[in-house]
Amino acid sequence: MASALTDKLSRLVKQIRGQARITESNVSDMLREVRMALLEADVALPVVRDFIARVKEKALGEEVLGSLQPGQVLVSIVNRELAATMGEGVSDINLAAQPPAVILMAGLQGAGKTTTTAKLAKHLIEKRKKKVLTVSGDVYRPAAIEQLKTVTAQAGAEWFPSSADQRPVDIARAALDYAKKHFFDVLLVDTAGRLAIDEALMQEIKDLHAALNPVETLFVVDAMQGQDAVNTAKAFREALPLTGIILTKTDGDARGGAALSVRQVTGAPIKFAGVSEKLDGLEVFDAERHAGRILGMGDILALVEQVTAGVNIDAAQKLAAKVKSGGGFDLNDFLAQIQQMKQMGGLSSLMDKLPAAMTAKAGQVDMDKAEKDIRRKEGIIHSMTPLERRKPELIKATRKRRIAAGAGVHVQEVNRMLKEFEQMQEMMKKMKGGGMMKMMKRLGGMKGMPRMPF
Repeated sequence: MASALTDKLSRLVKQIRGQARITESNVSDMLREVRMALLEADVALPVVRDFIARVKEKALGEEVLGSLQPGQVLVSIVNRELAATMGEGVSDINLAAQPPAVILMAGLQGAGKTTTTAKLAKHLIEKRKKKVLTVSGDVYRPAAIEQLKTVTAQAGAEWFPSSADQRPVDIARAALDYAKKHFFDVLLVDTAGRLAIDEALMQEIKDLHAALNPVETLFVVDAMQGQDAVNTAKAFREALPLTGIILTKTDGDARGGAALSVRQVTGAPIKFAGVSEKLDGLEVFDAERHAGRILGMGDILALVEQVTAGVNIDAAQKLAAKVKSGGGFDLNDFLAQIQQMKQMGGLSSLMDKLPAAMTAKAGQVDMDKAEKDIRRKEGIIHSMTPLERRKPELIKATRKRRIAAGAGVHVQEVNRMLKEFEQMQEMMKKMKGGGMMKMMKRLGGMKGMPRMPF
């Protein structure tokens, strides 16, 4: 997220760290660059002014001037104030209410409310072990009701039916009654959106709020909206007692201004960030960790969490036992390794969480090309018969041509994939004598984690 802002601020961080002396002059120069970077990232002007004033006051204080490493201290001030602008630490979702806890989703059309409702349902089921019911109050877009039905099923929650000829308030009351009778822990209410703020939209959502008395009223905002996101958030804040914000599409080409602006403009904490289109692509928002990412410091903790969540420990341990017993490493195992990488969110998602210095070293690697290469390998293996996957030595010229045609690639691609497989197979043979488990223990203590083929 906010790659342009991250690039500029991480370059500034490097320059600041190298400063042996901090003077009013070089602080002013640095803050001028920060101000330009923030304005270009669509951060609201009042937010920029406030941020710059706070950093300047602390940067010219004794904390920096009396330090042996003034550059390092100045970076920590910028990092701390950036986090403070987005909200301190983590603001978790509040479910402290007599079940069902009602969560009202608000926002403009196109912000991603419906998908985010399903993502939140999945999060509450998997992370909080809650029984979740969803309902759509969007009677103006029949497709929205069907969309919520589909994504709710994918998330593992239950969907309450509604139709375009009903009033949103009646739908919500019926859903609440059903949730009480069937002992649901949480009721998620998806609401209608508009392309712009209007009186009818605001009155409708006020009526829903009054009828439901939700424990959480979450404003869903598109991170790619820039300044518009701030104006929209302000309008919803005046109409509703917002308890939190969910930023969507933070994995897109967002300038990042919304994340830095909405917290201060609305006073409501950012609770979640949508980091991918997948239903598990919803992260609890941590202001300090997000500030580190923007400054190019990375987010190693999020990286470890993402890898740990994506790794199938049981499958990895079975593979380790298989190799240790001399069972051999075949193309089914190789395919499983590729699929593990995809479950972790792919290369680009992992790289986003690395510090800028590390990603700069890997800058020569074309992430899109690497992702396509992984998908191509998967396609080639899927074009093989079960026997060929178990016994790769059977794959000669005629079979290679058939596999290449089935996967839509050249024979050279099949040869290249088989060569990489053979290299990994050779490595696995060396791990036969118990060395594989030692290797796994070295991989950050994540027992059973296999090496990924990239």
